[in-house]
Amino acid sequence: MDDANARARLEHMLAELDRSIRVLRGDPVSVGDRSAADAGSVLTEADRAQAMIEAADRQRTAVVAALGRLEAGVYGRCVDCGAPVPEGRLAARPEASRCVQCQSRRERRR
Repeated sequence: MDDANARARLEHMLAELDRSIRVLRGDPVSVGDRSAADAGSVLTEADRAQAMIEAADRQRTAVVAALGRLEAGVYGRCVDCGAPVPEGRLAARPEASRCVQCQSRRERRR
């Protein structure tokens, strides 16, 4: 993936993540007139929204880091071993920082 295409995709992802996070952080439901059962469902929705915000924040951090690697001239290189990250992986996940082997090792350690 060429740098211009990667930058455009990453910047678009960043804008979409920022928009999603803003929407998720909003308070579209007021609990003032609700019954206790409804209040419980609002808490469940709030928990779900918080989990989605945390996931979006993690992805946003990865996108910002990818833009930093692009600026540093090391985009597309694994941050662990330095090998090229396969084009298909970058096409699917432009924010990917590791080659498939290093990512697999990292996930197994978790």
